Amino acid sequence: MQPLLTTLRIDWSDLDSYAHVNNVSIIRFLQSARVTFWEQSGLYESFEKYKKGPILVSTKCDFKKELHYPGTITIQTKVSRIGNSSFELHHFLQNESGDLSAEGFDTAVCYDFNKKEKYTIPDTLRAFMEQHLE
Repeated sequence: MQPLLTTLRIDWSDLDSYAHVNNVSIIRFLQSARVTFWEQSGLYESFEKYKKGPILVSTKCDFKKELHYPGTITIQTKVSRIGNSSFELHHFLQNESGDLSAEGFDTAVCYDFNKKEKYTIPDTLRAFMEQHLE
């Protein structure tokens, strides 16, 4: 198993009135990690070429430890479940010291935007996901 890594800089605009990273910013960080997965897995390219790609159907975040500016975070993304047409991602957001700051969970469905219906995960995508399975 090999997690996908996304590294992001914490910007001043990510902070809230308590001077730590706002929860909404953390949800955006999760989105960045999810998009990294879409790009590296070929899902983004599939959408661009064939209008077949993922739809996010659920997302959840457990906040563990506050984040502060300045700093960077690293998000490890793993595949936690592969179904017939759906899959789940598990994200681990870590601060510069390696402390777990938040844990994210996404469920997505492979969707054909032309036919307006879900489709079975292709073998090439399934193989990619299996390389990143928890």
